[in-house]
Amino acid sequence: MSAPLADKIRPKSLADVVGQEHILAEGKPLRRIIESGNVPNMIFYGPSGVGKTTVARIIAENCGMSLYKLNGTNASLADIKDVVADIGTFGSENGILLYLDEIQYLNKKQQQSLLEYIENGDITLIASTTENPYFAIFNAVISRSTVFEFKPVTAEQLKPAIRRAFAILAEENGYTVDVTDDIVDKIAFSCGGDVRKAINTAELAVMCGVVSDGKVTITADSLDILAQRSNMRYDRDGDQHYDILSAFHKSVRGSDENAALHYAARLIAAGDIISLCRRMLCIASEDVGLAYPMAVPIVKACVDSALQLGLPEAKLPIAEAIILMATAPKSNSACMAIDAALADVESCDALDFPRHLQNKHFDGKGAAVVGQHYLYPHDFPNHYVAQQYLPDALKDRVYYEYGDNKQEQAALQYRKSLLEKLK
Repeated sequence: MSAPLADKIRPKSLADVVGQEHILAEGKPLRRIIESGNVPNMIFYGPSGVGKTTVARIIAENCGMSLYKLNGTNASLADIKDVVADIGTFGSENGILLYLDEIQYLNKKQQQSLLEYIENGDITLIASTTENPYFAIFNAVISRSTVFEFKPVTAEQLKPAIRRAFAILAEENGYTVDVTDDIVDKIAFSCGGDVRKAINTAELAVMCGVVSDGKVTITADSLDILAQRSNMRYDRDGDQHYDILSAFHKSVRGSDENAALHYAARLIAAGDIISLCRRMLCIASEDVGLAYPMAVPIVKACVDSALQLGLPEAKLPIAEAIILMATAPKSNSACMAIDAALADVESCDALDFPRHLQNKHFDGKGAAVVGQHYLYPHDFPNHYVAQQYLPDALKDRVYYEYGDNKQEQAALQYRKSLLEKLK
């Protein structure tokens, strides 16, 4: 079977690598490290198809080390021991560079089996991961390595690679490829910053093209089928899932309805309305809160409608709830108040209740203080009477601070009016 085009045209030098200028441009940290020839242990973090493996191969070729490759999805402890066994042999006299792809899939014992060798320099480790390394990789490995983040490649950066792919395909197969700028743009913008996916899409587009008189014409219809949804970088258990939810939440909190709708659309396109609805319910109380308390029942109604309707119609009540929350006044006073109360619960021993709040109606024979002495607020004017409700140790504690929005300021004025009437 012929190798995929993306593997056949993989860059051989840093100058050919697409994107990653923030670490690979002249004078940037990773570029300087590679050119120095003194390669430390490194962790490459970023989405798939952005050059992590390519850069690792270039490093191995430039430093003269023997390159060993393992993939965390199928590597075993025995595979790691096989690499270790080659330390000091003729084949690895210039040192061993181990490229460990998807390291997050190795368990703690497997990762720790490398510690001795990467610390004393017998093995230089370059590990890659699509997950946040500070969560996915054990601290002992992180502490012995330098982390470099690889970012998705922009559409403009992808275009030269796509045109190069079409040119190579035409040269290899001896025909002309009729490709317009619109076709290149479509592939570049539909592949979500993934170079490998863009090149593979170009290869498939040629395979599906219309052949006539030694020329292959790529149609927009076939490209639409090949490129559909390919720009979605989404893994329900991975960083992208939590990054999109975080961006969505912060956009609503920041009153940017357009950004909130964008991130919501990405979740809807991925078919994940459950996570989106759960986060919306949280935002209604956490960030809109008491500034507009009706947001809670309204959002709940929209969520119920969305889950009952299912996609694609679910997008309608979801959009309504998002715009309502993004444009509503904001208050986190309730969130801050319950967090402060929980902090006291965590730090204080079990505190007794004020006597008049206890569920007791008989003091017992010989009780020093007879009578519960609870004051029933409804027996007093305005249904309010001042009495202690917090435990003695916390009797002056204030958890809730009124927000500066219209709703809470009205509640504050009402409370002040009750206190004034007691004077």
